Amino acid sequence: MANPCIDVCRYDEATGWCLGCGMTKREKKDWKKEKDARPATRAALPGRIAALAAAGHATGGAAKRKRK
Repeated sequence: MANPCIDVCRYDEATGWCLGCGMTKREKKDWKKEKDARPATRAALPGRIAALAAAGHATGGAAKRKRK
């Protein structure tokens, strides 16, 4: 399973979710070694990204650009 990380690595303070991919720091750290957890992690990401976007955050590749 491909890693969903897109090298944005900016986190929402309230949730701890990455604005780029939706994973937490712990999930990113464990991705390589916790292969059994990957499907559940991957399944949670679209909802997290949607929630971050609904809260007004730039998400995905747009989160990489600094806001003016």
